Amino acid sequence: MLKGQWAEAIAEHNKAIEIEPRCAMPYISRGNAYVHKDQYDQAISDFTKAIEINPRHAEAYYNRGIAYHLRGRNVQAISDFTKAIGINPRDAEAYSNRGKARAKKAQYDQAISDYNRAIQINPKDAEAYYNRGIAYHFSGRNVLAIFDYSTAIKIAPGYVEAYNNRGVAHQEIGQMDNAILDYTKAIEIRPRYAEAYYNRGRAYTIRAYYKKAILDYTKAIEIRPRYAEAYYNRGRAHYFKGQFDQAISDFTKAIEINPRDAEAYSNRGNAYVHKDQYGQAITDFNKAIEVNPRLAMAYIDRGLVYMEQLGNKKKACSDWKRACELGECHYYTIAKRKGDCE
Repeated sequence: MLKGQWAEAIAEHNKAIEIEPRCAMPYISRGNAYVHKDQYDQAISDFTKAIEINPRHAEAYYNRGIAYHLRGRNVQAISDFTKAIGINPRDAEAYSNRGKARAKKAQYDQAISDYNRAIQINPKDAEAYYNRGIAYHFSGRNVLAIFDYSTAIKIAPGYVEAYNNRGVAHQEIGQMDNAILDYTKAIEIRPRYAEAYYNRGRAYTIRAYYKKAILDYTKAIEIRPRYAEAYYNRGRAHYFKGQFDQAISDFTKAIEINPRDAEAYSNRGNAYVHKDQYGQAITDFNKAIEVNPRLAMAYIDRGLVYMEQLGNKKKACSDWKRACELGECHYYTIAKRKGDCE
């Protein structure tokens, strides 16, 4: 249904409410229409009215939980899904959606418990397996995540997001060939899937297939022109190929889109170093450190310019000492051993 048609539906529900103001269902129906129009506060108000009329209406709690979740109010969403489950303990979708709300709050073990229950009630629920896979992935259990994504794909062979996420899980455990196969399958199913091109580009970069990586990042950017991460990573691929002008151009675009990307400044600084443009490099390292004062590599790389190009041992040692305080001591240790730093 188009958003204009949802507006018409709301008008019809208004009439029903005028006729039966103490009936919960027209409020629930109008609330659902508001959700489809992304008007979550109005939806919440309608579901709340339905609950006032019938405090045992599981659907009203469930739908209000959905609206709270979409509004980013996951504590309230969890509470409502819990109430819906209390009224109807066999509601697999309430468990599944409570799991999603818990996952948003990084409560992964509780989310997994909810998905377990949803799957127990409905063993053919591909989305529950998929969402449990996400929870496993973010809690560092990628083998279990791969198993769940595979089960979701077995139930729903066209589940493109499951292929993409399985690729990410394969990549996390170093199975690059499997990751590339999954991203490729996702692209076959959805040829305009920017994230799959981006992820395959990252896998190609790790394998040092920079030309293929650049092609994939370029495709991702073509689909999503404001894809800052794709510009950044294409810049890195150009950098690794020694194409420093192209790298600078991509890092610059990434910074335009996301001016708080400290690593983009730092990497652009390194590209300027390779072009002997040390002033621009220092400026970029300074900005990287301003954005993220804990970015150790920016201190290390600025220190290298000070030491090797500008002959300023004092500033170099100061930078390397700070990097060491942040856990990266290699350069500071060597410089002290050589007597360059105290």
